[in-house]
Amino acid sequence: MTLTRLLTELGQAVVRGVRQEVTGSVRARRDRHPRPRTGRARTTPATTYPGDFRGRLSPQYTPTADGRPDPGEVCWAWIPYEEDHGRGKDRPALVVGQDGPWLLALPLTSKDHDRDARQEAAAGRFWMDVGSGAWDSSGRPSEVRLDRIVRLSPATVRREGAVLDSALFDRVVAGVATHR
Repeated sequence: MTLTRLLTELGQAVVRGVRQEVTGSVRARRDRHPRPRTGRARTTPATTYPGDFRGRLSPQYTPTADGRPDPGEVCWAWIPYEEDHGRGKDRPALVVGQDGPWLLALPLTSKDHDRDARQEAAAGRFWMDVGSGAWDSSGRPSEVRLDRIVRLSPATVRREGAVLDSALFDRVVAGVATHR
C-alpha cells in the first residue's frame, strides 16, 4: 500500500469516526431531552424537578454571549406547570439567578394579562409587561410572571433567546421583590 493511499484511508476513517461521534451525541442529547411539540403539554418525571424556588432571591445580571444561559437572558426551556410539576411546556423564561446547580427563572407569556389583572391578582398571580424581543420570532409583546420562580437545569435549556436590557431587568427584579 502506498503512503498516499494509507493517508487517504486514514483520513476517511477519521471523518467517519467524527461523524459517528457527532451524530451519536446529537441523538443522545435528543433522546435525553426530546423537543416538545409546540402548544402541547409534555410530561417529565416529577422527581427530576425539585419544585419552584421559595427562598430569598439574590438576583444577578451577568449576560454573556457564550451560548449558555446566564442571568439577564431570556431563554427557551421546559417550564413545569404550577399545579403539576410532572407536566409542562416549552416557553421563554427570564433567568434571574442561581440556586446551586439550578438556574432561577421567571416564566414569560405572550398572553395579555392586563385585561384580567384583577382576576390574576385575586389568584395570586402578578405580571409585568416587558415588551417584545428576539425570544419571540413573531415579535409579540410579552409579560413576565413576578410571583413564581422556577428552577431550570442548564442542560435542559433549549436555546438563548435574547438579553434583557439591564434597566428593564432591574424593574422586573423590583417587581419580584414586591410580589413575593
